[in-house]
Order: sequence, then structure tokens, then C-alpha cells
Amino acid sequence: MSQDRHAGVPTLKAEIRQKYDTFAPRYDLAEGVLECLGISKLRRRFLQRATGKVLEIAIGTGKNLPYYPQTCRITAVDISQAMVGYARQRAERVGGDVTCLLMDGETLAFRDHSFDTVVDTLTLCTFPDPVAALHEMARVCRQEGRILLLEHGRSHREWLGRWQDRRAGRHAEKLGYRWNREPLELVHQAGLTVMTARRTLLGMFHEIEARPPRHGRR
Repeated sequence: MSQDRHAGVPTLKAEIRQKYDTFAPRYDLAEGVLECLGISKLRRRFLQRATGKVLEIAIGTGKNLPYYPQTCRITAVDISQAMVGYARQRAERVGGDVTCLLMDGETLAFRDHSFDTVVDTLTLCTFPDPVAALHEMARVCRQEGRILLLEHGRSHREWLGRWQDRRAGRHAEKLGYRWNREPLELVHQAGLTVMTARRTLLGMFHEIEARPPRHGRR
């Protein structure tokens, strides 16, 4: 990342952290619209691909936790202390081997190749530098492991994509995320090896399974 791209990032991250600390008590209610669109079914089906030692980036309130195979050992991180608190409560209700930590997804405090599966759902839109976050996911994932991304982005249906573009700034200011990013393009920019990729729900949601690049970070 160039010096120009670094400019303002600490301030932006602090703003995002504050937004989600404030938003955490209402987060599940606000995502009710996505649940009506069928996102819970996507979570249930997609997360069955997770195996072994799992890292989930930006856990939020822990809405993925009920959908992992019971054999998974899960470490989950989030930049928001309030979100981590809600995720820990959900982990206690769901049960299983789950550890929730306060951590920035762009600078993970884990050794290289530490996890069998790395998961990120609906949060590439929030990172100031999503490519840096993907690099970190690749770094901590085993070479033959899986990086599972369930993301929303700009629809390939132009009428809807243009509508998202018009409202992207408003959403970013209010909720700290940009919903018109192109997840698959970001994955390619990060140099990850794409195994499968699928769009659904009017082209706004992406199911991407990837692996770390063969020869390390590009």
C-alpha cells in the first residue's frame, strides 16, 4: 500500500469501529431484510464447506456460528468490542469450540498458515483496504486450505447496480460499508486462486471459494 493509500486509514478505522460499537445492539434487527432475502440459507449451505481449524474475520454478532459443522474449531475476530461481546454471547448459546477476539482483520496477529479454513461473510465492504484484508486471509490460511467468502457487491444487473452506485456514499457515511464493490475483482487483485464463484439474489451476493496464491503474496 502506498503512503497516499495509508493517509487517513487510522482515522477511518476508528470511525468504523465507533459506528459498529454503536450499531451492535440493532445489528441483527437491521439484517432482517437480508434474512428475508434468504441469506440464512446461503450461510447454512456455504459454511458446510468449512473444516478443521477455522478463522472467521469480522464475526459481527456471530450470526454464522449456528451453521458451522460441529467438528470445526473456530477462532473469530472483529474490530468492534461491542460486536465481540455479542458474538461471545451467541457462542455460549450455540456451544462448540469458539474463541472470540478483538482484532483488526487487516493486521491479523496469527502466524502464517495457521488455519484450515478462513471465512469472511458480508464484510469485504467495510475494510478500508479490502485487498490487504484478503492478503491477510491468504497469509494465515494453509496452502491447501480454503478461503470462503460470502459477500455482497454491485449487481451485474445494470439497473440495480446503478441504483446501488447512487446510494453508495450515503450507506458508507451511515453504516461504514460500500455495497457496490466487486468482490470477485478484489479476490483477483489479491492474487488468490479462485476455485468456485457464484452470484445469486439478483447478482448482489457472491459465494467464492478460493485458496492462497501458489507462490505467496503478489
